[in-house]
Amino acid sequence: MRKVLSIAGSDCSGGAGIQADLKTFSAHGVFGMSVIVSVVAENTARVIGIQDVTPDMIEKQIDAVFEDIRPDAVKIGMLSGPECMRAVAGKLREYRPANVVIDPVMYAKNGSPLMAPGAISALIAEVIPLADVLTPNIPEAAEISGLKIACPDDMRRSAEAIYRMGCRSVLVKGGHSGGSALDILFDGADFFEYDAERIDTKNTHGTGCTYSSAIASNLALGRSMNDAVMRAKDYVTTAIRHALPIGGGNGPTHHFYDLYRNGLGRDELSG
Repeated sequence: MRKVLSIAGSDCSGGAGIQADLKTFSAHGVFGMSVIVSVVAENTARVIGIQDVTPDMIEKQIDAVFEDIRPDAVKIGMLSGPECMRAVAGKLREYRPANVVIDPVMYAKNGSPLMAPGAISALIAEVIPLADVLTPNIPEAAEISGLKIACPDDMRRSAEAIYRMGCRSVLVKGGHSGGSALDILFDGADFFEYDAERIDTKNTHGTGCTYSSAIASNLALGRSMNDAVMRAKDYVTTAIRHALPIGGGNGPTHHFYDLYRNGLGRDELSG
């Protein structure tokens, strides 16, 4: 069985963060592991508080995983500040895992900040160069690149600017734009587009976590970057289409809808 590690924050309400990542891994038939960098007291409506894990304990969790069960892919989500960014980046440089997917989480779905002010420079210097693919949404891509994004051409320009920061590819997600849900991948040479009908729902808590974890799962299963993103796009679109009306705010996506209906496919079972 293929193994995937998530390094991210914990969402006690279960819709985002480590919890969403582990559900997504299970839905893809891969063995999920986790390193918790922050404990987030949140629900579908608000973030109540954040308590960061010490850099030393982050490093020890990563050591514990890599010395025993080496992952086939690593997904990195919420990194709240420069200290944990440096801890994670140092261990990635030490262990050099394959298939590193980084989701630069800056805000919760309700708009609450999850990254410390002023941490963007550390993200750019320490973390982004380690990504096989970086998966910012439009506000995150604008923050990282320093460019205004109002149309697909702007998405492409921001992807090029972020690529020059050292990552191997960039997926700018268009969920915050108007029209269809268009995402654009740039691998340094070519652009690839992944489009889907926009679904009219407020229940999108954890979509970024879910999407990036699906990409990591598909890369762990041996798929190319283009194929991994295409399959992950289909997966997260289904999860949003059948999202769960749970809680008083933005409800969670349905990570297991397709699995409950159809089971794992042959490709996942052989992974």
